[in-house]
Amino acid sequence: MKMRKLGRELQVAEIGFGCMALSGVYGPTEDAQSIALLREAADQGVTMLDTADAYGPFHNEELVGKALAGIRDRVVLATKFGQRKNSDGTRTICGTPSYVREACDASLARLRVDHIDLYYQHRVDRTVPIEETVGAMAELVAAGKVRYLGLSEISVANLRRANVIHPITAVQSELSLWTREDETTVLPVCSELGVGYVAYSPLGRGFLAAPVPAADVLDVKDLRRGMPRFARENATHNMQLAQRVRELAKAKGITPAQLALAWVLHLGQHIVPIPGTRSAKHLAENLAAARITLTPADVAALRQAAPVGFTKGDRYPAATMGLIDR
Repeated sequence: MKMRKLGRELQVAEIGFGCMALSGVYGPTEDAQSIALLREAADQGVTMLDTADAYGPFHNEELVGKALAGIRDRVVLATKFGQRKNSDGTRTICGTPSYVREACDASLARLRVDHIDLYYQHRVDRTVPIEETVGAMAELVAAGKVRYLGLSEISVANLRRANVIHPITAVQSELSLWTREDETTVLPVCSELGVGYVAYSPLGRGFLAAPVPAADVLDVKDLRRGMPRFARENATHNMQLAQRVRELAKAKGITPAQLALAWVLHLGQHIVPIPGTRSAKHLAENLAAARITLTPADVAALRQAAPVGFTKGDRYPAATMGLIDR
């Protein structure tokens, strides 16, 4: 794969790997197979692995830490802090300077590394000025524990404020054919400020890649059961988009997943999608999207099939949407 630049200098392969699915959120996983898959991803040219302390929580960082043995020097390691899971299952967002330091040290231990390449604030703590949180993150850079800083699901206003305190290398948010809102809001500001953009769920949590059943027939532990977009009344409407993507992909001789990833890649050289998978077959399929070129006709057809606002249902349940800084 070709390389892309996040921020001023961080070079990564143009498709990364989102590790969250390896912690059982979409169905059962087996650690040995997951570790082998992460090492296979590195062998296939993936350079960025993306995790977070909230995935599990903690299991995903520990898993990635084991997988890094012998390949650490080939990997740009990204992780996140800021979502504390409470005993009752609820989450608390925390961005205090003391917690920033505490969370970083804990992640370093779980990941079995002496530094994190790209460290994100996972969600903005509205009780703490962004300047204080990013100031504490900048201290981690000065201490050699972190190389570059990122912000996840950040508003344009807070991104501008944060970038004054310390250069922000990447914003990570959801971007795909069924989540296009950032194209006219966050992405232009990232371009203006020289900030990279890491697109999570570029396949619509699988919805754009292959038929996904409505929420009420998904596994009881599947994270998507609680997402409004997968509720039966919304999924029926949204399937029109998935069907059109399948038709366009078939006409082009590629898979729906490859077409969806090629769409994200074509939006800008500062954008790096991080699809996740539990399958070596799907890993190879996803990475092959980097070789696809979209024609103007392809782009026009996809824009017509997936206009901004077409998708029915929020990305997350109401309580979780309330944690997003938008």
